[in-house]
Amino acid sequence: MAYMLRVSVVVVGVLVTAGVASAQSQAHFEHGQKVFATQKCAICHSIAGQGNKKGALEGVGSKLSTDEIRQWITHAPDMAAKAKAERKPAMKAFASLPKEDLDALVAYLQSLKK
Repeated sequence: MAYMLRVSVVVVGVLVTAGVASAQSQAHFEHGQKVFATQKCAICHSIAGQGNKKGALEGVGSKLSTDEIRQWITHAPDMAAKAKAERKPAMKAFASLPKEDLDALVAYLQSLKK
């Protein structure tokens, strides 16, 4: 009986932890969407057909690593040169984004997988 009680407590603990993590990741996702909108990324990029279709970001999370996405945001000219990207106008670097905003935007873009 004591064993069943311990197992039940562990299962409940795991479910609560998973629920909290899920709520946190949802909040992070929503914050990333807000940063995308606030920084006016849709002027040059689109997600789900919304925004500039020339810079579609569908599937970017499957194509680029988290670090590569971060580098594209913070060091865009360097990444464009590395990728031999010649899109006009060239993407500017958003190196001054607050860490919390940058992390949320990277997480949001990383979630965009086909």
